[in-house]
Amino acid sequence: MGSFERYLSIWVALCIVSGVILGVAMPGLFETIASLEYASVNLVVALLIWVMIYPMMVNVDFASLKDVGKKPKGLCITLVVNWLIKPFSMAALGVLFFNYVFAGFVDPATAKEYIAGMILLGVAPCTAMVFVWSQLVRGDANYTLVQVSINDIIMVFAFAPIAALLLGVTDIVVPWETLLLSVVLYVVIPLTAGYLTRRLLDGSGNHERIAEFTGKVKPFSIMGLLATVILLFGFQAETIIGKPLVIVLIAVPLLVQSYGIFAIAYAWGYLWRVPFATAAPAALIGTSNFFELAVAVAISVFGLNSGAALATVVGVLVEVPVMLSLVAFANRTRAKFA
Repeated sequence: MGSFERYLSIWVALCIVSGVILGVAMPGLFETIASLEYASVNLVVALLIWVMIYPMMVNVDFASLKDVGKKPKGLCITLVVNWLIKPFSMAALGVLFFNYVFAGFVDPATAKEYIAGMILLGVAPCTAMVFVWSQLVRGDANYTLVQVSINDIIMVFAFAPIAALLLGVTDIVVPWETLLLSVVLYVVIPLTAGYLTRRLLDGSGNHERIAEFTGKVKPFSIMGLLATVILLFGFQAETIIGKPLVIVLIAVPLLVQSYGIFAIAYAWGYLWRVPFATAAPAALIGTSNFFELAVAVAISVFGLNSGAALATVVGVLVEVPVMLSLVAFANRTRAKFA
């Protein structure tokens, strides 16, 4: 993990400040960027998100699926946590905090948008930074690759139905066609492009070419993330200046969700006597989010200036320090596992 990535939270925070300052100083620029859209998809943000996602998808190796049955316990933990617990707990926490605990601080319409953004984060399991977290705990790299590959396949079919279900349960109207379009744009197309790139690079079985390629394009992925953060906070500048407390309000349930999900998955792995090299990545995979997808869908469905888009970007700010703290905890408790 390079020094730039290690301090990603600082760069995200600086981009948030820069976005707010630019949004206040040059509102006309952000209005022009916001107008560049087609079929509810902002073209500038879409380009930046593709730049973020594509390098990650090159890492996905579907050939690893042949090893899917070798460590069924770890796979069971992450699949259950990712698809049967995490989306629903995130929706429940969103409703609890914004409809009840924070009801006096947020109007009902805006609260619904924050809940929607949190739901989109909860339904999108991580497919990229998981490799970093697994490496930092010296986890089983092959297991991590299998898990990410399976998650991506499930996401193609499960993301839209689960998101629509939970958004509908919370009385948020979502156009199905926009949700499906987002999955095609931000999952299917980058995943296909990554697969084809991998096949092209790995035609002779030389994995070093893939590592070399991903190393070269990785900086563009981070630049795309930071540029997206600047844009989103520029669009939200007036709201943030008027209500700075909103960032803290959104961060609280996200923190509860992250540490709670990790506790469930990590304790499950410990009690089930799963080896640490499998249990730690399983818990970390279940805890982290595919925030790039959540941001893209929030923008497409609810708009650039929506509370949903803001909630997903706050997820970026929260995730990196939280995950690093969990990595540190896992490394300190390594000896507890069989």
